[in-house]
Amino acid sequence: GAAPDREPARAGSALGALIRGRAGAGREPLRFAVVHPHSGHNYELRYWLAACGIDPDRDIEIVIVPPPFMADALAAGRIDGYCVGEPWNSAAVAAGTGRIVTVKALLWRNSPEKVIGARKVWAEENPEALAALLRALHHAARWCQDPANRGELAALMAKPAFLGQPEAIQMPALTGRLQLGGGVERRVEDFFLPFDKAANFPWKSHALWFYTQMVRWGQLPHTPQNLAIARDCYRPDLYRSALKPLGVALPGANAKVEG
Repeated sequence: GAAPDREPARAGSALGALIRGRAGAGREPLRFAVVHPHSGHNYELRYWLAACGIDPDRDIEIVIVPPPFMADALAAGRIDGYCVGEPWNSAAVAAGTGRIVTVKALLWRNSPEKVIGARKVWAEENPEALAALLRALHHAARWCQDPANRGELAALMAKPAFLGQPEAIQMPALTGRLQLGGGVERRVEDFFLPFDKAANFPWKSHALWFYTQMVRWGQLPHTPQNLAIARDCYRPDLYRSALKPLGVALPGANAKVEG
């Protein structure tokens, strides 16, 4: 019953009605998959559901499934839906077994996806290597952002050592022209943003958002020590220092309003 525009509130309202109807009929809860209990996908799914009046701990079941197996699990009926990064959503659409209900770019704009991290001791003992790694990430992200490189990027990721998925399944995410299923296509602005808008800057507000979700869903107690650990593990000072030789413009603040 969701409208094909993938607007999160309308999609969530339709899902909530379905869940209530199943509960009223005595049917078992819907089962949704995420990639890990501490993944961004778990927190983002829970955040969206809760915002739509759905209790993710009582109204549905959340299970763990590795990303490459999600489309097959959906097709086999072992799960009813999942939250994961691309191209695993497009894989289900291409197979004709799934549809994209909504996307994170409509829930939390310019939000993080993957992370590159290092142990504090290693970072302190290897400052030049860390700086070189961050500069390499900067250059790679800029290359990935260039539309002229999309074909080569898709071909690279199609190799078995990486995603092992056909280039055609990767292109919707790279271009932002998503095939939602049922012949519906939607252009999502800033869907793939590996470089622009300070995409790789380690915003402390990102760390604090994830921390609040860990507390909200009972994974951590809220303590001053835990708050400090979450806040301090993001190091914009190291990022600025590494990129200073490149003369690139970087944010002056360490945190921003998220949403």
